[in-house]
Amino acid sequence: MPKNFKRDRFFWITASQTAIVNFYLGGFGPAQSLLRADQGTSLTIAGLHGTVMGIASIAAGYANPHLAHKYGRSKSKWIGLTIFAVGLFLFIVSPPVVLTLPATLLTGFGVSIVINTMLTSMSHHYGKAAEVAIPQANGVASFGFVCGTAIIGTIAVLYRDFWRLGLLLALPAVLIVMILGRDNEKEEHVPDDSGPQSGKMSLKFWLAWFGFVACISSEFATSFWSAALLKDRVGSTAAISTVAIVALGTGMGIGRWYGGLALKNLKLDSQLLLLIALQFFSFIVFWLSHSMLLSLVALFVIGMGISMQFALCAIRLVGFSDNRPDLAVGRSSLAAGIAIAGAPFLLGFLGDNFGISRAYIMVPVLILIAFILIKLTPSHSSEVKL
Repeated sequence: MPKNFKRDRFFWITASQTAIVNFYLGGFGPAQSLLRADQGTSLTIAGLHGTVMGIASIAAGYANPHLAHKYGRSKSKWIGLTIFAVGLFLFIVSPPVVLTLPATLLTGFGVSIVINTMLTSMSHHYGKAAEVAIPQANGVASFGFVCGTAIIGTIAVLYRDFWRLGLLLALPAVLIVMILGRDNEKEEHVPDDSGPQSGKMSLKFWLAWFGFVACISSEFATSFWSAALLKDRVGSTAAISTVAIVALGTGMGIGRWYGGLALKNLKLDSQLLLLIALQFFSFIVFWLSHSMLLSLVALFVIGMGISMQFALCAIRLVGFSDNRPDLAVGRSSLAAGIAIAGAPFLLGFLGDNFGISRAYIMVPVLILIAFILIKLTPSHSSEVKL
């Protein structure tokens, strides 16, 4: 089956939903330095926001097959987007850390539900062409990510105390997408008599799953604390360093939009290994750099390396699931949750004790682990039934 696909109405609605939640991720992740300064907390405590997002992703992973079974994938996306909007509002109006943590938990749960159902619904809708469609939808989402980073960073530079207000822009966007998209979706969902997808996964699935954990861990460790490393290495302010992470998001967006087309003649595993290698070498440059310009270029290339890893790893897991895509994506959310919960917190803890520069040694180690595990679990993507 060809990898060409039509960017139809379904594509743009689904991509817009993921772009909105990525606007939040783009503004929130790199702004950890700003949040930490506002609340007067350590790197370890600030990293707990990433931890509760990870816990939310784990909860969403367990909820995914049940929501898909009861409500269908289309309704589940709207449920997730509504939960996200409520959590985001609570985060904006709740300054202390004891309130921002539970608000982040609720927001993160909504984010994960939206992303999980995007993966399964696009896999079902586009079949084999999902190898291109999902990264391109993530490319649209990266536009939201970059906008979030740029807007929050710019507000932080110009009006330091009001950076959270930029996140409010996501709320009218949620309303607009609901008005334009929800009423026109006519999915007729009848719950399967056999119940939610369940059962044991193969050893190959779990090895690939651990590779997914390593990929996502390296991504979130980089996006959460790159601003802190830039501040340490080149002496920039927290706000300027946050704006600089736009380079990372831009690289991710370009890689997601064009990567599937540029690499379409390569097998899925070859695409993934090439991207991981690109991430590794560009990260070494970023890690060793003391130049803002070189750091920005390296971050851009890191973003290109990271760009399609989530989508391709998720497609591999679906392929190893014995035709249980909702269960596989639920397990992928568990992997993402562990990565999001653990990696930023561990890096923050190591940064408190050894300095952020030394702590960052964990990232290339994670990249190498991912590369090895993917080599050990060939997917034979031509046989994958999405």
